[in-house]
Order: sequence, then C-alpha cells, then structure tokens
Amino acid sequence: MLVDTHCHIHDRTMFSLDPSETLMHAHANGVDKCIVIGTDPQDSAVAQVFASQHSEVWWTFGYHPNDFDGNRAQLAADLRQAQHVLSDARLVAIGEVGLDYHYDGYDVAAQAHLLESMLQIAQDRQLPVSFHVRDAFADFWPIFDNFHLPTSVLHSFSDSKRNLRAGLDRGLYIGVNGLSTFADLAHAPLGRIVLETDAPFLTPEPFRGKINRPGYIKNIAEWAAAFYGVDVDTVADRTTANAAQIFKI
Repeated sequence: MLVDTHCHIHDRTMFSLDPSETLMHAHANGVDKCIVIGTDPQDSAVAQVFASQHSEVWWTFGYHPNDFDGNRAQLAADLRQAQHVLSDARLVAIGEVGLDYHYDGYDVAAQAHLLESMLQIAQDRQLPVSFHVRDAFADFWPIFDNFHLPTSVLHSFSDSKRNLRAGLDRGLYIGVNGLSTFADLAHAPLGRIVLETDAPFLTPEPFRGKINRPGYIKNIAEWAAAFYGVDVDTVADRTTANAAQIFKI
C-alpha cells in the first residue's frame, strides 16, 4: 500500500481531471490513501467536503503564504469561523503553511504573522503540520522553534543539505515527490520520508508534461527504491508507516 500525503485533487481550479477516475487510477497503482491539502480557508472547506465524500481521502486546513493578502482582521475572522471544523474526524493536519520568498513582492511581516497564527492552531489542537518553505529558512527556523508541535513534514523539500539536517534534527520528516526523479536534491534517510505528488504539479518521470495525479506515487516509490537500494515493497512499507505515524491514517 502507498499513500499520497500531499495533493490538490479536490481543487477544480487547479486539478482538471475527473476526481473519481483519478482515485480509481490511484487504486490501480497501489495508492490506497490520499491527503488533500488546503491552501486557504475557502479551499480547505472544499477539501473537507471532498474528503467526506471519499473514504480513502483525508484533508488539511491550511493557508499558503502566497495566498494571504496581509489583512489580519480578515484572517482572524476566518480562523474564528473555522474553529467548528477543526475537530472534524478526517482533518489530519494544518497545512500547507510556511514562508515563501521566491517571488518578488512578498511581505515578510504578513507571512510571519500568518505562519504564527496557523502554528498556534496546530499547537493548540496538537495537529501535525505540512510546511511549505521556499527561500526562507533563515526566518522559518526561529518561528518554528517557538512552538511545540507534533511530528510534522517539510513538504517538497528542495533546499540545502544544511537546512535538511536542521529539519531532521528538529524531528521533521521530508516530503519526497516528482522533483526527486529529475532534479539533484539533498535527500533524507528512507526512515524519515513520506511520499507525495503535489498533484497536479511536479509530475515525475516518465510523465513530465502531463497532469500529475496520486497514482504516480508508484513511480516516485520506484525511483526511491532505486535511490535507496531497496525493493519497492520496502519503500511502500516504510513510507506508509511514516505517514500513519504522522497523520494517524
């Protein structure tokens, strides 16, 4: 059994393939569980409904740093309104949340405030976090270190070996996706990774140029088996156990 720990197949503005056919394709390729990731309060509500309709799907409540306009009053109102869904049985994490300084025009103070607000929820609820951190680890670590969180994941990690070690030393797991099949990345030990697609993005080899989907976790697992020098069943067993430990699915 394989698990896609991070995808966006619930979001019809991102994912254009039929969700039911997508899940059938996933099952046919040994992917039995998926986590759909919220990127703002409205998208998280869509993720919640999607998960409620599919027994093999769980969801997260998140707010992507690039989707926050800096309106703190609206953020506070959105988070108050969301309190009633944070006990939903199929909610397994807060995320994706983090810092992203990759594109011009980012607001450091606004992103920090958003991240702190979301991590407070995660700490209060003792929920793991799916972190999105891009070109911003120098500011991320001090914020992270102010909170006491359950075991969490650095989603789509593609930064330096130094920041990889910093994450591992803090007990974080690393999300491995299609990037690993075509890019030269720093990699965590097999015992500290989970598999993810980020569908519809980051499609692995040999399907680059096509829409990514959870069934391609099989191909990422095959890459990982070759990279770590083990068989695919070992990758499946280890990463599925890691996902179960973190997300309780």
